[in-house]
Amino acid sequence: MTKEVKSLEDLRTTAEGFLQALLREPAKNTATVIGLTGDLGSGKTAFTKCTASVLGITEVVTSPTFILEKIYTIPERSIVGDRFTKFIHIDAYRLHSANEMRALDWGRILQDNHNLIFIEWPEQVSSAMPNDMLKLSFEHVNEKVRRITGNLI
Repeated sequence: MTKEVKSLEDLRTTAEGFLQALLREPAKNTATVIGLTGDLGSGKTAFTKCTASVLGITEVVTSPTFILEKIYTIPERSIVGDRFTKFIHIDAYRLHSANEMRALDWGRILQDNHNLIFIEWPEQVSSAMPNDMLKLSFEHVNEKVRRITGNLI
């Protein structure tokens, strides 16, 4: 499915719809990993920020390009209830191999089914990504329009 967004309000509505669709999927025994692909400036981080806001996270969400990973606690009153308790944002842009994911304790993070992981640039570490990773693709159409493609969009 594909959706064109023309404003931050559209993007937030899309993020909310994505989370609601995700909640209709069966719960997993491992972390839920969402791979965000697309060129620089295509909306990956903006979508992540909107998703965090919909989850009720009040901390300022910024791209973890230089620190690689940020972990946020999802409030109990969130729309995801107790299904997810941690929102993990990873930016793999600067990584060159799956081995570099070890520094993030990737194996342990993947084992916790209460983790909702958004990873930008998953293609940089593709062999470390789980087979059931959900993919969202972002495209810069013009200055006011971004196109998002994915199964739950």
